[in-house]
Amino acid sequence: MMNRNRREFLAEVGQGMLLASVGATLAADLGLAPAFAADGPERLTFGDREPLVALMQETPADKLLPLVVAKLKDGTDLKTLVAAAALANARTLGGHNYDGYHTFMALSPAWEMARELPEERRPLPVLKVLHRNARVIQGSGGGKHEMLHAVTPAALPKDRPGGEVLREATHKHDINAAERTFAALVHGSADDAFNDLLYSIQDEVNVHRVVLVWRAWATLDLAGKEQAHTLLRQSVHFCCTEGNLDHLEIHTLLPKLLDQYKLLGKEIGKRKADDAWIEKMAETIYGGGRTRAADAVAAALADGMSPEDIGEAMSVAANRLVLCDRGRQNAKDGKPIGSVHGDSVGVHASDSANAWRNIARVSNTRNTFASLICGAYHTAGQNGGQTKEPYQLAEQLEKIKAKDGETLLKEAEAAIKAREQARAAALIHRYGELKLPERPVFDLLLRYAVSEDGALHAEKYYRTVTEEFAKTREAFRWRQLVALARVTASECGYPAPGYAEACRLLKV
Repeated sequence: MMNRNRREFLAEVGQGMLLASVGATLAADLGLAPAFAADGPERLTFGDREPLVALMQETPADKLLPLVVAKLKDGTDLKTLVAAAALANARTLGGHNYDGYHTFMALSPAWEMARELPEERRPLPVLKVLHRNARVIQGSGGGKHEMLHAVTPAALPKDRPGGEVLREATHKHDINAAERTFAALVHGSADDAFNDLLYSIQDEVNVHRVVLVWRAWATLDLAGKEQAHTLLRQSVHFCCTEGNLDHLEIHTLLPKLLDQYKLLGKEIGKRKADDAWIEKMAETIYGGGRTRAADAVAAALADGMSPEDIGEAMSVAANRLVLCDRGRQNAKDGKPIGSVHGDSVGVHASDSANAWRNIARVSNTRNTFASLICGAYHTAGQNGGQTKEPYQLAEQLEKIKAKDGETLLKEAEAAIKAREQARAAALIHRYGELKLPERPVFDLLLRYAVSEDGALHAEKYYRTVTEEFAKTREAFRWRQLVALARVTASECGYPAPGYAEACRLLKV
């Protein structure tokens, strides 16, 4: 992924403050902001949703939650609130603000988390993320400066695939051409436009690049496919402004592998893998290097292996990056030495592998193949400095004497509160070994995924584990919950802003 250094971050913050104070037009004239083709007199609006979107965009965080809770009591549902927040985030920030697109990516997972909670506590994860959304939007000037405006579609060439035309514009960082091209593509079909956009997504293995486009697509379940243009435009902007393709291998390796294994035009295979095959492929992805991992997946696809099973191996490899993480060697942004939550290698790898798998499930055949090849390449090559076996797990297991679920869960919660990552992981590992029901474990870990800040990643990673546990065979699925227990212990003790107020307003 592309990391920002301190100077770049402070420059971005300073520029954002200046934009908010002088306005977008003057800032563009001064050369302080990009003059996008989409910037113009015609504001992007959302019909009968506009009042609620404006409320999310213009209300300070310390005043928003009481208004939202009042709307809930008046009959507005959580789904509507999350959709409005997503549109407010997209219109204001457009995929340009680091905290902003992280918050956007947390919205649909927060909605899914809410559905797992008792009715009286259901709004909590959503309110937590709405509070964060308001903080980020207000920090960027609120309604004073919006990144997305109405855009005029371009006339597309008839002799070239739309995805290639869009990718050419993003390669050149030509946001005007990319915006107009995508507007023309999405005018035909949201599904086809999504597949066209994936050509640009597959050009670089940046976790935010892939997770953002997947979460935008998933959010259409809440906002409706008529909002595909608005929500997916964030990824068009991201692809134009983030990354440098000159030094990357995947955008040349991918077409080479698609051609070498004759995958273009090939039907999706249905061959099922046994546990040993999954373990071996996961080891290749985890430890074999990026080029080898991508080649192995391309060969498996050509051999007719099921994309679902290939994706499972990729997920198992990413999960191992959490389990074998030594923890941060230096404190960073309030995350102490030894911590593994937030933007750690394992959490990032797991979220991106989950996104690539989900994209493969909903895209066309070409992009199913391409996404799994890219996903394997993305997951691989990140195991430097890791422990050979899951971190301290064996030595902690020897210390566990309890054999009943109730005691194991009580001890796991105590370990989480004490921030004892290895012990929390070992207790959940033992619980899984005993083949006890998983729901009580999810209930325990969900509670902290809601209450703690998680350094922008708590909601996404909880949702990643939930989905991967459900899709993974019995031999491997408990590794997902063991990893989540470790990450939960790491993030405990950093309560989320707005959570206490949400509890007070809901009287829970």
